[in-house]
Amino acid sequence: MAEPIEQGVVVVRGGAVGFTQEITAGRHRLTADEPASSGGTDRGPLGGVTVHLCHSRIHAEDCAECETKQGMLDRIEREIAVAGDVSDEQRARVLEIAEKCPVHRTLTSEIDIRTRLA
Repeated sequence: MAEPIEQGVVVVRGGAVGFTQEITAGRHRLTADEPASSGGTDRGPLGGVTVHLCHSRIHAEDCAECETKQGMLDRIEREIAVAGDVSDEQRARVLEIAEKCPVHRTLTSEIDIRTRLA
């Protein structure tokens, strides 16, 4: 059954083998994979891992663990579901990999954006 489409919600599903990912952003669907030379499979979406992301804006004063205490902050809530017979060690490894994801690292690091008009 298809999941409801919610504005600001991105769902990423990946398989237990390879790097193929099915990405749903609102009404848009995309498939991502690594090339075979990098261990990818060049195949369609696989089942096994589902990641739900939800973006919202919150008041900084409502975030006790945040450095910023004034204004608004972006909050991304991430839920990772692993299907099948998976050990606690494998589940921990999925979480470890998620924390090392290049997008996660970019979003949690200092970002320096320089814009110029061409």
